[in-house]
Amino acid sequence: MRAHLRTALTHVQLSVPVAHGQRVLGTWQGLYLFEHRHHAPLRDVVLHLIGE
Repeated sequence: MRAHLRTALTHVQLSVPVAHGQRVLGTWQGLYLFEHRHHAPLRDVVLHLIGE
């Protein structure tokens, strides 16, 4: 049950607008990366940049 709740509350994919090399976020917005496990395996963060 706890794993299903975590999945419902967290995302594995995110789109963030970028303008002039800076993230375009609202005043109270931020990006956080966290792991739910105490002994998590190593993870890779993959970025796909699309733009002009």
